[in-house]
Amino acid sequence: MAVMVGSGLSNQTGAAIGSLAFPVLGPVGVVAVRQYVAAVVLLAVGRPRLRALTRHQWGPILLLALVFGTMNLSLYTAIDRVGLGLAVTLEFLGPLTIALAAARRRVDACCAVIAAVGAVTLMRPQASTDYLGMGLGLIAAVCWASYILLNRTVGRRVPGAQGSAVAAAVSALVFLPVGGGLVLHHPPTASAVGCAVAAGVLSSAVPYLADLFTLRHVPPAAFGLFMSVNPVLAALVGWIGLGQGLGLVDWTAVAAVVLANALSVGAPRRG
Repeated sequence: MAVMVGSGLSNQTGAAIGSLAFPVLGPVGVVAVRQYVAAVVLLAVGRPRLRALTRHQWGPILLLALVFGTMNLSLYTAIDRVGLGLAVTLEFLGPLTIALAAARRRVDACCAVIAAVGAVTLMRPQASTDYLGMGLGLIAAVCWASYILLNRTVGRRVPGAQGSAVAAAVSALVFLPVGGGLVLHHPPTASAVGCAVAAGVLSSAVPYLADLFTLRHVPPAAFGLFMSVNPVLAALVGWIGLGQGLGLVDWTAVAAVVLANALSVGAPRRG
């Protein structure tokens, strides 16, 4: 439990720290640095054999790389526009949809309704509503769902963490021109780079290694149940660390999304 709590807090704290570099690097620059850090960590863990990969394996790996970069870019841009708590809650609709789509129980149908009500409430029209930011959060949700499905495919075709490592490396290569452009046209400050690197370590390296450890000792159902707490952690970190407070209605909507996942994962399954 302590490892899972630490992983969740690390992930959301990393995103919050990364957002501090937005005024200098922008979301794109922060994501670029995060992709570099993720590639270094995953390559060290996965140790892929590039020459041994076949065309059958390269296809889903390249798609995974595309989704990986798009997911982080859309999420961090959404964080910049609508705040950490709302962006992560909207992104969480991706894996929740995957879980509910594969279910056939009445409780899952109820959970889908609860999650939908929560999502609609979060996106309700207001004078200050940033529809582009909300839309980017939903794009991140689609990417996270695609990331889960592609990871399963890559895991079946490529042994160990080699596929994920190569995907992270390819994604980092795509973002290299972004990093080069920032250095040449708008030299970053040391503090901004430090925040971006911290985001990469806390939101990529620590959660990945923690999840590897956790999944070896915790049942998948328990792990999935804890994952539902991430939107709440994001909202708390955004409130305490960044001063991004949520109203009562927004907190209720976040709780509805979390409750939907908790009920779906925690409800007993027959057969």
